[in-house]
Amino acid sequence: MDGDDRSNRLGEYLRARRGLVAPEQVGLPSGAHRRVPGLRREEVALLAGISADYYLRLERGRDRNPSLQVLESLARVLQLDEVESAYLTGLGVESPRVRRQRRVERVPERVHHLLAALDVPAFIEGRYFDVLASNALAVALSPRLVPGQNRLRSLLLDPEEREFHDDWETSVASFVALVRQTLGDDITDPRAVELVGELSMASERFRTLWARHDVRPLEGGSTTVNHPTVGTMRLHREKLPLGDLILVLYYADENSDAADKLRLMGLAASRS
Repeated sequence: MDGDDRSNRLGEYLRARRGLVAPEQVGLPSGAHRRVPGLRREEVALLAGISADYYLRLERGRDRNPSLQVLESLARVLQLDEVESAYLTGLGVESPRVRRQRRVERVPERVHHLLAALDVPAFIEGRYFDVLASNALAVALSPRLVPGQNRLRSLLLDPEEREFHDDWETSVASFVALVRQTLGDDITDPRAVELVGELSMASERFRTLWARHDVRPLEGGSTTVNHPTVGTMRLHREKLPLGDLILVLYYADENSDAADKLRLMGLAASRS
């Protein structure tokens, strides 16, 4: 076997990323007769200061232990940012694979109490982006935030979720990049394989984004959502690790229109 298989994560990442770098971005002529998008293998090798044969071995998985210097040179040529460079370096380190066992993710009782005490929409997300617990305000914000829902599946396949996000395309791209960073394409993790396989079959958008191999870290941010009852809200989102779980919070700027709308949502939720 030459390594051109699903476990060749380093090679897959290199192929995907060189396909995203235009020749003119690295000072090469684009030309009218290029048969591949992005950079050719030999161009990456030349710019990184390694032989074309060695680079070919890396892409095909025949050499899976490049030096840190080689990986840093490749990251420079492929114009990777700090997060992407760290991801590439991690792929270049061979480590034994331990097959993950399916296990039930449980939310401690104290975390349920925490959710109930919070006066902003909040929910608990598991390793595979399943909603494991949520408070009433979270469900009032979105009915897809009930336990049992999968955040990635909802975002990609639920038409109401597409309407909910003011910039659905950006939200999906960011989420898929987070999934790549968190789960990768580890074939020893049956739930990850199942989820990625399901979405690859059901969503062309997911297939396209997954093939890019974009990565991004777990972090908060801001988003604009279109609530069917109270209207448009600009909200901040925080993702806070709680052991193996993630606490996700949505909140508005103090004294803002969105803060008033969240309060209205809360009143309606308390009466229902």
